[in-house]
Amino acid sequence: MGVLRESQYPGKLFIVEGIDGSGKSTQLDLMYKWLISQGYLVVFTEWNSSPIVKGTTRRGKRRRMLTPVSFSLIHAADFASRLYMQVIPALQSGAIVLADRYVYTAFARDGARGLDRAWLHKLYAFAVEPTVAFYFDVPLDEAVARILEGRPSLKFYEAGLDLGLSRIPAESFRLFQGLIKNEYDHLASEFGMVRIDATLPLIAQQRLVRQIVRPYLDGAVRIENTGIQNALKEHALRGRYLDEVRLGDRGVE
Repeated sequence: MGVLRESQYPGKLFIVEGIDGSGKSTQLDLMYKWLISQGYLVVFTEWNSSPIVKGTTRRGKRRRMLTPVSFSLIHAADFASRLYMQVIPALQSGAIVLADRYVYTAFARDGARGLDRAWLHKLYAFAVEPTVAFYFDVPLDEAVARILEGRPSLKFYEAGLDLGLSRIPAESFRLFQGLIKNEYDHLASEFGMVRIDATLPLIAQQRLVRQIVRPYLDGAVRIENTGIQNALKEHALRGRYLDEVRLGDRGVE
């Protein structure tokens, strides 16, 4: 669609998207461990994790001061910080970058909050197009049940209570996630995201993910089993990394 910048870097960027409770983070973690076990240099980044804006986001949420526009701009600042400090340096070095959420999270969530799609596309036009974007598609009721089962309470913005959909947090969360899912379904078609049926068994999903990823691994940087930390230091990469190299592929080929 020409919304994002085409990557000119030797590294590979694989990202996962989906509504809360889709299981995308679990699948990304499995892919992360698999790639590390194969000797690849892997960098991980996740949504809303830049120390530059974390404090601002926390204060805004605590005081319930964030409007849809301010929320969007803070997340864009977070994304820009991570892109230029983590993602692009890693791609330039030939590493594999795994991102738990990417610009499509902003497109989906901010779109659900009523912001203009064209404006959002322009806001994130500096982003690099991923090698593969996975969309873990799960029925709304199943995803909501997974989240509510594991959380004693929902946070104000997480539940979408700022939108006035419902005064009941659980119901507001369900309605908000439904709006986000509608956006994702549109984005998946618009941007050619790879849909994964997130109701499949965990191992079956991971097999599909690895099958899709393998053809893109040619040329990605490999390192010696004992050299991960030295390689990270050499390339001045920042982010979260595993210390263990050989984590195995139990039950998954």
